[in-house]
Amino acid sequence: MTPPAPLVERLTVGSLTVHAIQAGGIKLDGGAMFGVVPKPLWERRIPADERNRIQMGMRCLLVEHPSGLLLIDTGAGNKEDEKFIDVYGIENAGADGRTALEDGILAIGARPEDVAIVINTHLHFDHCGGNTYRDEAGAIKTSFPNARYFVKRGEYEYATHPNERTGASYFPRNFMPIVATGKFEFVSREREIVKGIRVIPTPGHTPFHQSVLIESAGERAFFLGDLAPTHAHLPLPWIMGYDVEPLVTLETKRRLLRRAEDEDWIVVFEHDASVAWGRVEHDGKAYRLKPT
Repeated sequence: MTPPAPLVERLTVGSLTVHAIQAGGIKLDGGAMFGVVPKPLWERRIPADERNRIQMGMRCLLVEHPSGLLLIDTGAGNKEDEKFIDVYGIENAGADGRTALEDGILAIGARPEDVAIVINTHLHFDHCGGNTYRDEAGAIKTSFPNARYFVKRGEYEYATHPNERTGASYFPRNFMPIVATGKFEFVSREREIVKGIRVIPTPGHTPFHQSVLIESAGERAFFLGDLAPTHAHLPLPWIMGYDVEPLVTLETKRRLLRRAEDEDWIVVFEHDASVAWGRVEHDGKAYRLKPT
């Protein structure tokens, strides 16, 4: 079995230094994570525990950019109760009451107050829970008080009007306090947030999911978010049961993975517990990681 990833891994993209911070572990049902793919197939790649859950991570990217520190996604945060933590197998505790994300930021010599920009791929609890935190008195506060936050406008509307299927993933405490401060900026299409950091619509998991392309000096890294959460999700039909538009996911993957192969992108996996990134190739049957 591949060992778990360290707290922080470093990736250089042109002149940009990117720190991949493992903001904790999470365990989700393997059947839900692989949709219509039979268990005998997916379990060869990621084994399940006695509760049929697979071990995953919550990888966030911290980019050292001339405009300031830029953080992509924020993990699950510290606001959930013990029952929730047990059901989802969340392990994100750092030292001295901090979260693993905070420990990762401190490990590179920065503080949460130093983060200038936060980009959320979408507003599910395991991607934006760290936007806010619960202090010792029980009050919910902004985790990165000096940052501007970015998300798709459609994702915000979708999150604030959930239905019986989607409501279990959207918790207003993770994003409404940011909206109340006026620090959430909403994007509607592909957009360069700062030079070399571009959000690209990647619908399917949610209708308004976005991924992030990092470009510098001719090199590119693509933070997939939940488009392909682990390296095991690279084959086109290996799509999560959680995706609300799985056939849209299929076409989004087809388009973006072809481009990633053609342009030799590094693809970064948010939920892979052990494989942080790699380059992709199509072997005639399916997409996979290139051997290193």
